[in-house]
Amino acid sequence: MTHVPYTGSGPYCYANSFAMMFGADAPPTAVIEIATGSPFGMQLIGGTLPFFDPYGWTPEAGFDAALTALGWTSSVVSGSNATDALARLRVSLADGPVWIGPVEMGHLSHQPGKTGPIGADHYVVVLDVVDDRVLMHDPQGYPYTSLPLSDFVAAWRAETIDYGTPYTMRTGFSQFAKVSDIEAIKASIPTAIQWLSMCGDHNMPAGSLGNGEAAEGLAALIENGCGEELRGHLIHFAIRVGARRVADAATCLARAGYTEASRIAAEQAQLIGSTQHPLVVGDDAAAAAALRTLAPTYDRLRSTLRTG
Repeated sequence: MTHVPYTGSGPYCYANSFAMMFGADAPPTAVIEIATGSPFGMQLIGGTLPFFDPYGWTPEAGFDAALTALGWTSSVVSGSNATDALARLRVSLADGPVWIGPVEMGHLSHQPGKTGPIGADHYVVVLDVVDDRVLMHDPQGYPYTSLPLSDFVAAWRAETIDYGTPYTMRTGFSQFAKVSDIEAIKASIPTAIQWLSMCGDHNMPAGSLGNGEAAEGLAALIENGCGEELRGHLIHFAIRVGARRVADAATCLARAGYTEASRIAAEQAQLIGSTQHPLVVGDDAAAAAALRTLAPTYDRLRSTLRTG
């Protein structure tokens, strides 16, 4: 089947937030996403928690490389306490919007049903702080939403997020080079190969698996009784963002002339996306079969990118 680029909604919070900070010079979010390295691999953290992103990858692990590939730089500050962090935020807002995250999505009480921590990371763009309320663009689908300062601080503390530092923000976004989309995609290929190779010490929990082994491991988990927590994580988040980011990788790779790599990425996106309906309706055998077909594609993609 011919690959058809995807346009639509989905959990692309940090890519959308970066695009807002870049303004008129922002590349497509697909290019931002591929620059972070996120589409290139799969991980099963601790043998139980799946993500369709590279082994040992977190959003923060890909940000600096992405900014460099895209021709941008920014200043990042984190830590300290809530009082100091809010003071920094107020000062920084005098120069324009501020990129914030990770935050705990469960404390973002403007989102229906969010009443407490759920262990979900998120990124937003803060526009102003007025009368103990924070005005923000939340890329989950809430432009110009406001939030009580107490809820925002609880979210920004990020105590229930398993990576990152509390009160992290980025400011001073500056474009140091005009980089075309094609140039940015090509500059991201070495990073893609590195992530697919699972090189380096990623300090992963015991039992963690990557790429093909992660796909096989998740297939076994599903076959042996997919609990509601795992099923919910997959159908509400992991599959949606995973299929989209790999579909975007296929689109970007094709634009840059990596025809065979694009074909493999498109196959991956179709296989990941094909697990959504089976898992929603309880056809776990079909989902497991798709994951087992997915497993060998990671080695194929790495080899193809290495040979150009």
